Amino acid sequence: MTSLNRQFHLVSRPKGEATAANFQLLEAPVPSLAAGQVLVRHHFLSLDPYMRGRMDDARSYAPPQPLNQVIIGGTAGEVVESRHPSFATGDLVVDMGGWQQFSIVEGGAKGALRKVDTTHFPLPAYLGAVGMPGVTAWHGLTKICQPKPGDTIAMSAASGAVGSVVGQLAKARGYCALGFAGGADKCRYVTDELGFDACIDYKARGDSKSLYQALAAVTPNGIDGHFENVGGPILDAALARINDFGRIAVCGMISGYNGEPIPMTHPALILRSRLRIEGFLVSEHMESWPDALTELGGMAATGRLKYRESIAFGLEAAPEAFLGLLKGRNFGKQLVKLV
Repeated sequence: MTSLNRQFHLVSRPKGEATAANFQLLEAPVPSLAAGQVLVRHHFLSLDPYMRGRMDDARSYAPPQPLNQVIIGGTAGEVVESRHPSFATGDLVVDMGGWQQFSIVEGGAKGALRKVDTTHFPLPAYLGAVGMPGVTAWHGLTKICQPKPGDTIAMSAASGAVGSVVGQLAKARGYCALGFAGGADKCRYVTDELGFDACIDYKARGDSKSLYQALAAVTPNGIDGHFENVGGPILDAALARINDFGRIAVCGMISGYNGEPIPMTHPALILRSRLRIEGFLVSEHMESWPDALTELGGMAATGRLKYRESIAFGLEAAPEAFLGLLKGRNFGKQLVKLV
């Protein structure tokens, strides 16, 4: 095994859009293990929109990504050396190993390292549909949107890692699922492969009024819940179409991650329609993970939960793949394959 570890550091704060100049690829020695530690070789790196928000030195729900340190991120890989009795060489695991080839993890730290089974679906699914994005979808739908029989649920970024699961869970429960996605190909995937009732191409609609008209055309009885990943005109359209006492789960605002303002056009609708709007971080709702993973894993194992992945190859491809993710160039879950 190599004694060097290649890793990406954030070396400067983005000013507006992030660029390749904000990242630097470095080499560092792989330290020797201390008692209780586990050495993991990463096979896959997860790229997620939340990473952009943490690159700013600003008050947020999590501390900023430190400069000149390995960039934070989810990983899936295998144990290559262990000095902890719960882990053995060859175990497949997921952790927050970051943008690097190897990580050293404290084997006894709660939630730091989790063994996974690839008998029924492959390892990268644990970073997507059967991982954090899937649990995010499950919690936002079941605990915040709380649909009832006959309800209609809308969601932005419907072809992405979170939105695609929201819609499939809604359909599995017998609800109507409507998505917003960018481009005709993504919309066809959402309806033809994932089984949504309709999908609106936001790139073909220039503003919230046009988006509202498209949404109204497929929701004669309005919508009852909305799952928001993007913000901006899509959220405006959903607010204007949601029924009284509707519920909105907010887990992302990617349209504003580069610092652009994303004001609501008609915030008075929140009061007028007596809406419940709740932002959430799935890491703060660990009570949901067991039930969510049980259901998501069962659906994935039986082919009832479908997912798509965009895969970049090699650690050096991570920055460009990440920048593409922020512009919607990915199709489904964005991963980097390291092995």
